[in-house]
Amino acid sequence: MNEVTALPFNRPYLTGGESANIAEACRRGHLSGDGQFTAQCSRWLEQQTGARRALLTHSCTAALEMAALLAELTPGDEVIMPSYTFVSTANAFVLRGAVPVFVDVRSDTLNLDEQLVEAAVTPRTRAIVPVHYAGVACEMDALCATASKHSLMVIEDAAQAIFSRYKNRPLGAIGDLGALSFHETKNINSGEGGALLVRDQALSERAEILREKGTNRSRFFRGQVDKYTWVDLGSSYLPSELIAAFLAAQIDNADGITQRRLALWNRYHEAFAPLETAGRLRRPVIPAHCTHNAHMYYLLLRNLEDRTRFIARMKERGIHCVFHYLPLHLSPQGLRSTRAAGDLPVTTDIADRLVRLPLWLGLEPHLDRVISEATAALAAN
Repeated sequence: MNEVTALPFNRPYLTGGESANIAEACRRGHLSGDGQFTAQCSRWLEQQTGARRALLTHSCTAALEMAALLAELTPGDEVIMPSYTFVSTANAFVLRGAVPVFVDVRSDTLNLDEQLVEAAVTPRTRAIVPVHYAGVACEMDALCATASKHSLMVIEDAAQAIFSRYKNRPLGAIGDLGALSFHETKNINSGEGGALLVRDQALSERAEILREKGTNRSRFFRGQVDKYTWVDLGSSYLPSELIAAFLAAQIDNADGITQRRLALWNRYHEAFAPLETAGRLRRPVIPAHCTHNAHMYYLLLRNLEDRTRFIARMKERGIHCVFHYLPLHLSPQGLRSTRAAGDLPVTTDIADRLVRLPLWLGLEPHLDRVISEATAALAAN
């Protein structure tokens, strides 16, 4: 296959305004973070989500680490989450000495199974961490009810869920804390980047300090104290102003980006309906009360062998398709630092069968080719 015709799994989208914004940040001479572009992005996120405070971070991992600090975890505390997630979801809490307790996912949405969570609660449980897989909402009412019953925090890993909603409520701002990602694979991106969404005023004030290396520097610059000093734990979680300038250009085009992604997703979904009817695969499930953001399009094939052959055949045709997470409870570090609440049969099963198709802006002229090649590859299985 000619290299020119190869289609990657992901290609970061540029709106055309990023360079001008970065040049403007340089002209202003404030590059280290918390400048005008950072403030602009934060205000927009607060307006979009209804969060009391949105703090830009250099990654979603940083936002999750801040959430773990805000949860005031101590060694041996437990945090309930799915095993089918990115390593940062667990790592943020392991770094505080806490133990991730993995609960199985639902077979429809691949999200944390809310009906299994309460049985995993122990006297050491401190938080529930729902992960909104593929930008489709977890069952937040049930999870929040369980958290309230046991006085637990809810920390949403909404890395994939910008613009998604649960019963018309923006994801990331339903729980106590929420973490967003602006990695280059996400719907809007800044190369690397993230944000912490905070619902509570007291947590918001402390989050600002944690983000500034444990100092009250922001209060000093607002004239609220006459000097700043080290007052709490913390680290350097701020992104540079250049990152915020890049993100601001993406935000200016957010509606158009979302609509184009949804059009790609819907075309895939329509094209693979006959193969689902024929029992060759299963398409994503979107509950009626959830509004998704077309973050990814995946297929669940019949078994690991089918998936392996499919990925190989698509690669031969110059189209890069990939599987997703290896379950954390089966990983070397997971075996050392976590425990599973049960056998997690759904997690283990779907991890072997899930394959993700390319979905990026600019794919439109090539989409018919991807669908045609995928259909042929699936027919050969």
